[in-house]
Amino acid sequence: MKTTRRKFLGQLGATTAGLGLSTLIPQSLFPMGRDNKFGFEISLGEFSFASELYSGKMTNMDFPARAKEVHDITVLEYVSGFFNGKHTDAGYMKELKQRCDDLGMLNHLIMVDGANITSINDKERNAAVEGHFEWVEAAKYLGCTSIRVNLGDAMGALTGKVEPGTPEEIASAAVDGYGKLLDFAAKENINVIVENHFGNSTNADWLVGIMTQLDQKNKGFLPDFGNFCAERTAAKSMDFKDLISTKCLKEYDKYEGVSKMMPYTKGISAKTHRFNDEGYDLETDFIKMFTIIKDSGWTDGYVGIEYEGGLMRDMGGDMSFLSNDDGVRATKLLLEEVLEKLGKE
Repeated sequence: MKTTRRKFLGQLGATTAGLGLSTLIPQSLFPMGRDNKFGFEISLGEFSFASELYSGKMTNMDFPARAKEVHDITVLEYVSGFFNGKHTDAGYMKELKQRCDDLGMLNHLIMVDGANITSINDKERNAAVEGHFEWVEAAKYLGCTSIRVNLGDAMGALTGKVEPGTPEEIASAAVDGYGKLLDFAAKENINVIVENHFGNSTNADWLVGIMTQLDQKNKGFLPDFGNFCAERTAAKSMDFKDLISTKCLKEYDKYEGVSKMMPYTKGISAKTHRFNDEGYDLETDFIKMFTIIKDSGWTDGYVGIEYEGGLMRDMGGDMSFLSNDDGVRATKLLLEEVLEKLGKE
């Protein structure tokens, strides 16, 4: 496996400066259909193709075939924004589901970036909770197990707006808003899981403090390896290149954070950006991280590939990052090596 990955990354390094990699790399380098001895399955996050989805080169409807035919991954994790508001369109949803059924795909998760269900304003919070109901129903229709939500103001975080309220006040509001959404989703047999994403939610202690106050069985976490930065330098503008050039000033230790989240975890988001010449992620030690995950006893869920380097490449203009497809391939190979090294006998 290591030799295969070295050959693969060597080819990427030699050609990524401008050649079409998908036509140059033999598919035999990408081992498919192996037994997952460790116990988790590999799923694919739609955000891995964000640059193409934002630019219109790809649509949400294309995602199932791209995952199956290019990457031989049959478990999907959607992003709410890429539905472009059509998640309540019966015809659209029927066609999407039919495409998945025809390909033999499993719809697992929708990552929902909606209004703030932790607002300290009661009226705003309740409206935000109700706004998530239609995503629960969309997930149910597609056959998903879960939706992922944020505990905080997603749009505010993107624009640099400081969310009103102290961490304690927002946590209290989160128990109320998240709890109400859990109750609604439980009726549809849908999990509502929380990702560490921005602001207060980058603090694993804050997240766990909320989770311990809730009794619903459909609660849970989706730890993301790359989302523990609590404070960044200010962007010069809302231009994408300025946004991605910001630097993290304060970060919660990712290994400690994931360890604390594991008792409530219902899925893993394996985020990647860059790889070294041997194919290892430059930001997260995957063997160390998955040793923590394995030691927690979590061995029977989905680990979602979320490659973001293609976004930096296509929209940020940094050609040192791999393309979307090659970043997904590199991440998949890395996860397969994790399974080889940490898998059960």
